Amino acid sequence: MTDNPKINLPDIKLLVLDVDGVLTDGSLIINQDGTESKTFNTLDGHGIRMWQRLGLKVAFLSGRTSIPTEIRAKQLDIEYCLQECHDKLPEIKKLIEQMNIKPENVAYIGDDVTDLPVIRYVGFGVAVKNAVDEIKEYADYVTTKNAGHGAVRQVIEYILKNNGKWENVIKRYLA
Repeated sequence: MTDNPKINLPDIKLLVLDVDGVLTDGSLIINQDGTESKTFNTLDGHGIRMWQRLGLKVAFLSGRTSIPTEIRAKQLDIEYCLQECHDKLPEIKKLIEQMNIKPENVAYIGDDVTDLPVIRYVGFGVAVKNAVDEIKEYADYVTTKNAGHGAVRQVIEYILKNNGKWENVIKRYLA
């Protein structure tokens, strides 16, 4: 992990998020009826909205299929909610091609070894604070916040503040 990203942050056009262990703290609640519940952080959700207001895209990329993930994607108007992706690198390559962007225009946040190929492939790979050591070793940036506790928002603010777009976002709240 380095303190300075290896890319020019203004070029980030797509933020791709693992779900379990990034947008959530990794816990799964299995209810008596077999349904699943997850907890999502509202700071992360608002950060995603701020990102989108700038015309930037967000995608969820999860190794599991989950109804709560699908619902959260719909709540946040996330166009790309890719689930049941056990081999994430081919999926991210397809998405990048479909969106007609380059890997260096992509930021990815992950937490476990299944995210390692993507973190090494994209322009700005991020590990959450409580990620496994292998992810932190290869990440360009490691959050100071744990997954499910504002880590995604921290990354969004980091990118926007370092590419000069944060002032455009925050002025809405200062008026």
